[in-house]
Amino acid sequence: MNQPNNFLSELSDFLYPRHPYCGEFKQEYLVFNANLQDFSQRVSYICTLQTGGKLSPEEAYKQIQILWKQLKSSKKDLGIS
Repeated sequence: MNQPNNFLSELSDFLYPRHPYCGEFKQEYLVFNANLQDFSQRVSYICTLQTGGKLSPEEAYKQIQILWKQLKSSKKDLGIS
């Protein structure tokens, strides 16, 4: 019974790797770091899909541009200069 839980945990760690935050500790920096890691992971997936021919370069660019705007908005909302 413990095996499937462990497998899902390992799969999640593989698909969504997280690295510990090492900078100055402020709540907004920690949240932005999580957003930045999510952005990085999503851009990696988009690049892989485009390289594999599943997305056109234009569609990949549009999706990355949307993610970038969301990241910039999160930075602004958190009050990070």
